[in-house]
Amino acid sequence: MTGALIVETARSWIGTPYLHQASVKAAGADCLGLIRGVWRELISAEPERIPAYSPDWSEPSGREDLLSAAQRWLTQKPLCAEAAGDVLLFRMRDGAVAKHLGIAAQTGESASFVHAYTGHGVVETPLSAPWRRKIAARFEFPS
Repeated sequence: MTGALIVETARSWIGTPYLHQASVKAAGADCLGLIRGVWRELISAEPERIPAYSPDWSEPSGREDLLSAAQRWLTQKPLCAEAAGDVLLFRMRDGAVAKHLGIAAQTGESASFVHAYTGHGVVETPLSAPWRRKIAARFEFPS
């Protein structure tokens, strides 16, 4: 599976409306739903049942639920080893749990990522300095 194929698949979700806990192309997805959908399209059935989750994830408890799940099913890589098709995990503010996901679409000066964002749906966004500062971890899909 190539980074180009992952990006092509992620981009095919662009325009899907934002819908919390959903993962259906063109109908609704949140950021985890996008990753789940790309996984289903390129790998197979999801590896585990996703329990219900709130929009704040595990912020009140401080548990790194999303990071732990990513470490179970994806291959973690150094933050500096960027490649198209990487799964990016973000902390939306310092000291908070990681709770947002996206897929790197382009790297370098014109870096961008595909993600489902509240109020916008699935979009491709420049990976600007403010977004880069929020990256908590970088993963790749399993081979």
